[in-house]
Amino acid sequence: MNLQRIGNLAAAIVALTACLWPLSVHADEHNHVYVKGEEVVAWMDTVGPLNNRQETYPYYQLPFCPGTSSVEHHHETLGEALQGMDLINSGIPIRYLEPVKHGLICRKTFKDYDVPSMLYAIHKDYWYTMFIDDLPVRGPVGMVTDDAGTDDEDHVGHDPRWSHTYLYTHKNFAIEYNDDRIIHVKLEYGNPVELPTSPQSMDIEFTYSVEWTPTDVTFDNRFQRLLETDFFEHKVHWLSIFSSFMMVLFLTGLVSVILLRTIKRDYARYDREEGLDDFDRDLGDDYGWKQVHGDVFRQPPRLMFMSALMGTGCQLVILSGVVILYTIMGDLYAERATILTATIFLYALTSGVAGYTSARYYARYGGKDWVRNVLLTAAIWPGAVFLIGGYINSVAIYYSSSRAIAFSIILAMAAIWIFLCFPLTLLGAIIGRNWGSKADFPCRVNPIPRPIPDKVWYAEPMVIIAMGGVLPFGSIFIEMYFIFTSFWTYKIYYVYGFMLLVFIILLIVSACVAIVSTYFLLNSEDHRWHWLSFMTCASTSLYVYLYSVYYFFAKTKMTGMFQTSFYFGYTALIALGMFCMLGFVGHSAATLFVRRIYQNVKID
Repeated sequence: MNLQRIGNLAAAIVALTACLWPLSVHADEHNHVYVKGEEVVAWMDTVGPLNNRQETYPYYQLPFCPGTSSVEHHHETLGEALQGMDLINSGIPIRYLEPVKHGLICRKTFKDYDVPSMLYAIHKDYWYTMFIDDLPVRGPVGMVTDDAGTDDEDHVGHDPRWSHTYLYTHKNFAIEYNDDRIIHVKLEYGNPVELPTSPQSMDIEFTYSVEWTPTDVTFDNRFQRLLETDFFEHKVHWLSIFSSFMMVLFLTGLVSVILLRTIKRDYARYDREEGLDDFDRDLGDDYGWKQVHGDVFRQPPRLMFMSALMGTGCQLVILSGVVILYTIMGDLYAERATILTATIFLYALTSGVAGYTSARYYARYGGKDWVRNVLLTAAIWPGAVFLIGGYINSVAIYYSSSRAIAFSIILAMAAIWIFLCFPLTLLGAIIGRNWGSKADFPCRVNPIPRPIPDKVWYAEPMVIIAMGGVLPFGSIFIEMYFIFTSFWTYKIYYVYGFMLLVFIILLIVSACVAIVSTYFLLNSEDHRWHWLSFMTCASTSLYVYLYSVYYFFAKTKMTGMFQTSFYFGYTALIALGMFCMLGFVGHSAATLFVRRIYQNVKID
């Protein structure tokens, strides 16, 4: 019996050792630790036009040839798959700390149909992206020169009959290292081979070189060299933060002074009228926000839709704040697609917030069909993403782009919604419906709505909504430029501290604008404040989308249906998310303000 136990224990130890041994002796890009002579994998990602960042295709869709490296696979994360990353081993035999003078990658015989595809890629200014130890490296496919032999920088669309087209066939990797870590990789391309203008077969050799240089830069700081501090930390950026902060101080001070003094005067007037008899009160100055006390807490029109927007907006506000803080603390921008992956799972985990907020709001105003309310809340944002994303994905599939999302990834996203998002939304709705949904309004609601008097044109709801979105947009205008430039070009956005400050400023400005707009509306004896407070701040998203149109035509060189679809599709999602977020913030601030002023007056 003892021998059997000893045998079982030995077998367990051997099995455990066999499992742990690869982790202890094998060093690779996952832990970023290498030993001399170990293979350093060069992953080829995608290739596409330089000005159209989202228009990417698999690298080997062009007639390149891989080397003979043994590593054949790469495990993509959910974020990488959604961003269209298609990492394939280049086969370039790079060994740690082993220099290579002029090594052969592969030999390729270009058929007559291969040359036109290369000519097209070079004339369209195609660049490729690759990763070495998770560090991005980019290079052009080739170059075009004019008859004089100089580079033609504006060769896109240039007539190839009057130019010479060259394919770069050599890659020189200048790698800096610190002890057993790779710190920096620089790619130098060369050995251009001229391609014929007419289709014909030709043999081409692709070669490479590797140089190893020691450096004192630590591994923790290696990503700093890829960040463009001169762009993101420019004086204009600091000035925009300062001006937005001063706007907040001015606006909050103005709101406080005006509303406190004005409402205090209103309270005094209403208290004075309470002491008059009926005849004198009828002859008194009877006007203002107190006159609509019987309608101000009336159920808003399209209550279910409003509830779903409120729930979605609350979730997106919390999600945005958490993602920004998480990125600041974890430097997620240094890892491929980590921010997108984290955002997806944080969205799923915060789904309960949407269900709770929506059901609580819906029940407080007397809503009864809570099942439809839960379904609408759980589906409104994913549905918008599905519709817009489905169109974008169809375009990507039509162009055979690497941006096309695989069916398995779509099933994975659907599973996340079915088994995580919807159950959490339902749980939050149950809690919100049973707790915190009591209609404890300070005023009773009259059975018949009070007629809305005529008012001046600038006090009309549509005018207030159109004007209300200007100030919140003004507080984020400069930051939008930096975010757009980062997202639609190859700059890495890393100043998430700036983003957090601008996000907080945006929320404060939106809350102040909603309070002032609501007060103006109620003071004109118009009780339709629910949708006005929501739309006043939500209208900022319209200005953001209009700015995106200006940015597309004035600041970018994007071309083609593919990139245009991606650009306006993604910016529409950004605008829609801001619509829900700012609408929620505005309506929540207005709700607190309305409850506050009406619970401090005596209503007969």
